[in-house]
Amino acid sequence: MPHDGRARVEVSGLRASETGAADSGSPPPVPEAEAAARDRVLTFAGAALAAVYVPGVGNEELRLVETAGCATSEYALPERMPLSGGSPAAHAFRTDGPLWLNPAALASYSEGGPVPRRAEASLAALPLGTQGRRLGCLVVVGPSADGFAAEQRRFLERYADAVAGILQAGTGRPAPSLLSPALRSLRVGSFVLVPDTGLIEADDTLLELVGITPEDFDGKADTLLAHALPEDMHALMSVVEPSTQAFGRRELEFRVRRPTGEMRWLSLSCRVVASTDDRPEQVLGVVTATSVLRQSADDVSRIQWLTAALDDAATVRDVSRVVVTALREPLGADRVALAELQDDRLTVTVLDPPQPAAWPETWRSEWRSEWPDAPVSALPTLQMALRDGRTDLWPAGTSLEPGLAGIGAGGLAVLPLPAKGWVAGVCLVGWDQPHEFVPEERSLLTATAALVGQALKRAHAHDAEQELATMLQRSLLPRRLPDLPGGTAVARYLPARRGLQVGGDWYDVIALSEERVALVIGDVQGHSAGAATIMGQMRTAVRAYAVEGHPPDVVVSYANRLLVGMETDLFATCCYVELDMEEGNTLFVRAGHLSPLVRHPDGSTAEVQVEGGLPLGILAEAEFPMTAVALAPGTVLALVTDGLVEAADLPLEEGMRRMCTALAAADPADPGRMADELLGDVDRREDDVALLLLRYDGMKPRPIRAGWAVWRLPDAVMHARRFTARTLRRWKVQEVTDAVLLVVSELVTNALVHTQGAVRVDLTLRGDRMRVCVSDSSPRTPAKPVIVDWEATGGRGLLLVEAMSESVGSMPVAGGKQVWSEITVPRREPAPADSGPRTKQTKQVEQGGLP
Repeated sequence: MPHDGRARVEVSGLRASETGAADSGSPPPVPEAEAAARDRVLTFAGAALAAVYVPGVGNEELRLVETAGCATSEYALPERMPLSGGSPAAHAFRTDGPLWLNPAALASYSEGGPVPRRAEASLAALPLGTQGRRLGCLVVVGPSADGFAAEQRRFLERYADAVAGILQAGTGRPAPSLLSPALRSLRVGSFVLVPDTGLIEADDTLLELVGITPEDFDGKADTLLAHALPEDMHALMSVVEPSTQAFGRRELEFRVRRPTGEMRWLSLSCRVVASTDDRPEQVLGVVTATSVLRQSADDVSRIQWLTAALDDAATVRDVSRVVVTALREPLGADRVALAELQDDRLTVTVLDPPQPAAWPETWRSEWRSEWPDAPVSALPTLQMALRDGRTDLWPAGTSLEPGLAGIGAGGLAVLPLPAKGWVAGVCLVGWDQPHEFVPEERSLLTATAALVGQALKRAHAHDAEQELATMLQRSLLPRRLPDLPGGTAVARYLPARRGLQVGGDWYDVIALSEERVALVIGDVQGHSAGAATIMGQMRTAVRAYAVEGHPPDVVVSYANRLLVGMETDLFATCCYVELDMEEGNTLFVRAGHLSPLVRHPDGSTAEVQVEGGLPLGILAEAEFPMTAVALAPGTVLALVTDGLVEAADLPLEEGMRRMCTALAAADPADPGRMADELLGDVDRREDDVALLLLRYDGMKPRPIRAGWAVWRLPDAVMHARRFTARTLRRWKVQEVTDAVLLVVSELVTNALVHTQGAVRVDLTLRGDRMRVCVSDSSPRTPAKPVIVDWEATGGRGLLLVEAMSESVGSMPVAGGKQVWSEITVPRREPAPADSGPRTKQTKQVEQGGLP
């Protein structure tokens, strides 16, 4: 202990040995969590240090019995102060009146102040007494050079009364602890919130105020928010998710619904602690109970709440809900209507109550959609109010036009909503019983109208931006998925619920041929128009490379080189799947994307173990290995993006496990419903969500095939025709022999005459369709002549092929192109086993001559 009689306060606790209560030994220390909560509350009250002094033996001096605060190691206070001396505590005790000393006033006292003296330190001395009895003094040291604010003084006076009450209950002798029980009696709770994680440290008093037992509290802010009324959620979210500009002190009042159904008003005061990089690191705050809003601050509280709520209202619908909450119940109104002004028409955005019967008859005739709308000229009172831009309050008994009759028989408030030089809309507030408009209410309504007008303008711009973003997103994603032989594909896409609702997730289903299909899903980094633009380019590039006939690894490699060449800072992940719908053979390529999920026919699910590569756009020379997997009919393949399986409170591994469980539980009979079930709780999404499902059924009936490599000989066409005729006889479809042979002749001739390299004929019979494909090494699509005159010796081949075929087309393949034709095989009764001898005419056809 210092020789000057002062004690540097190191710990919080009662100094029982100095009060004659040492017989029972040292007092139990205050639990660490309780002490931390107490110190947080004292900090908000402007107290770096609080100390309790009680009269010593003989009432000749004040003795220090307990201290608390966050600065116990920074200041030293006297252990004893003579009651006849000139210390602030002795003066307050003798006069039975509080002293509030700023640094200048404190400097005039030669004793009783904190040591070391600091230029910014303030001091308060509050006498402790009840019913005329003087029980001691509460000394508070504050770190502010401005002294104690008015609300801090009120709190400290209540705190002193609570300490005095505990002393009085102990007949003047100090209890084992004073400062912490006094705070509990005031029902002041405290908390420390970490915005990045949403975790919160709340003391028992705060939990009791909200209505949660300590055993049921999981340490999450969401658990506390669940007890708040939805109307107050906007203001509370500004505390849970503070902005970088919110480092000052914040105060607000809100309501909670306790488990008993009781509604309770709570007052919250908090401040944000910044990290070294100026990001919100912690939110420190205190919460107290208030029976109702203080009358003197009622209008201020409403405007404060309304400002916070409108700041979080993004859409016109959000603004409308906030207006109803802010005006109808607090003002005791019976009706609230909000309408936008658009091209001299009032477009209603909300009516409360929403039932048509609660509104004028003329409104019902215009009720063609969710809400009615009408020209401004049909409502002269509103037209005049919108023109003047002035709030009009019409008392009970005012005669109004039919368009407003019945809205406010007891009083009607007409609030034009100004927004930077023009009127964004109008708000009507009506009462059925006579309502008296006091001057304060007019000021409140005028201020409300100004806030709502600005918010409505922002929300209208937001809605227009979102509509544009939605159109952009829809234009970049497939409008519809192709019908697939042997399978069904469905897809779902949901944008992120933050920022511009357009992002970088994409999907595609590409029919490569009659029996081969490619599935693609990808995710470009970011949630912006730039990410969406890159997404559109990547989807187009992947589709172009795929239909050219490149294998999956080459398709992804080309897309990667393209993105690297764009010199953008964004990268993309991608999963590309090529499936043989006839055999079920599947090739997977994964570029930094999540593994596909598969649901087997027996209902079991698993992740497909696909060897991965780097994301697209990082390294031009990156390699993308292929993984082969065989699928059985009845298998469901699921491709997802991370927005569906990962969130701030959902680790990726757990999300993938949940997705496998949901995939196993879903019914594959309806892939569309299956996709909807897999989306789950879409309201929690923080990222874009893309989901692509394919149910593989297998192709029925199985096609039969035959192929022929055409020799470049003078009689090459004849050999191709003979191969075709033999094949048609073997397949017993001689009915289409003439048409098929003509198509083969023309397509093979074109390939031999106009291209170099290999030529191949492939025949496929599936059901009643005969498909003829002729492949060559030229990528150029065959062109039909615009004009063919009577004297021309060629140019009619493609016209003949079109005339003989149900459908004709050309598609790129690896190393060239493939021209195809489909011909319908007529149904016929089974032919007799002996079809008779071959005729001379048939022989001529096989050899390449005309019959």
